[in-house]
Amino acid sequence: MKPEHTPTHVKAPRGATTTEITWGDGARCVYPNAILRGYCPCAHCQGHGGTIEFVPGGNAELRELETVGFYALKLVWGDGHETGLYTFEYLRKLATNPEVTTTRGESAR
Repeated sequence: MKPEHTPTHVKAPRGATTTEITWGDGARCVYPNAILRGYCPCAHCQGHGGTIEFVPGGNAELRELETVGFYALKLVWGDGHETGLYTFEYLRKLATNPEVTTTRGESAR
């Protein structure tokens, strides 16, 4: 797996409004939970193909976060929505959103 698609640390404190992921290439991305919720990749939110779009609404309180194998995160939202699997590649693409803050650490290439 590419370093830019390999998280080395995920931080999502209970009650926080952001989720922070540090990647294998040294990038540190801070995602507003509202952005993650709005870009939920599940078929219910995005349909069965085509362009991924921001879907407003839904509860952006992150209740649970768990890894799925070595390729994704499963996020459980305050309204119980939990069907979206956020692949690491997808999360890295979301980092291009202007509302996501990305910085480089000393180990960045």
